Amino acid sequence: MASTNLACSVEQGFNFQKDAQIQVGHITSLKIGDKEYKKDLAVTVPTDISGDKVKVVGVISNIFWEGGHADPIMFGCRISTDNKESSVLLQHTSMSDTSVSFSFVIYDYDPKEKKFYPNFHTNETDLNGLVAKNGGELDFGVDLDQADDVVSPKNFSFFLGVMPTEEEQEAHFAVNTSAKFVKKWGVSVAE
Repeated sequence: MASTNLACSVEQGFNFQKDAQIQVGHITSLKIGDKEYKKDLAVTVPTDISGDKVKVVGVISNIFWEGGHADPIMFGCRISTDNKESSVLLQHTSMSDTSVSFSFVIYDYDPKEKKFYPNFHTNETDLNGLVAKNGGELDFGVDLDQADDVVSPKNFSFFLGVMPTEEEQEAHFAVNTSAKFVKKWGVSVAE
């Protein structure tokens, strides 16, 4: 199965420059257990650079999916101070509810059409899963120290692995503005 491993520019994600034609990505929603993460980072949407900034949960640094129906989606991103504090509380308290609901979009540049397009995304739909485990530990964490490559706004590195729930969901892909396809994530269980 073909895997997807995308590196995104955090600097471009926070301070979008229309002449820099590199991948950027956003975590557009995130809920872990009963904790809804705040959409408190204002970013430019590459497909609408003349429009108003939008609020997102995080600016993606990398995202990885092995490509199988039951494989976790792993991502690293930058989050705000408020969301860092929420993450630290979750890490150090009982996470009896490891359910996750999240959505994301990665943008790439099409040199033929000379514009950005969404190349890996959830089609503005939340995916449902559970915090993945790695060696018995939850695949979830946040840096306590502020990231130093982008100093304003103040931001912190965060990572999360999400394995799918027992339902068939969709991950959307494109290789340019017109060549698009959908892959299934999660497996429905017969009753």
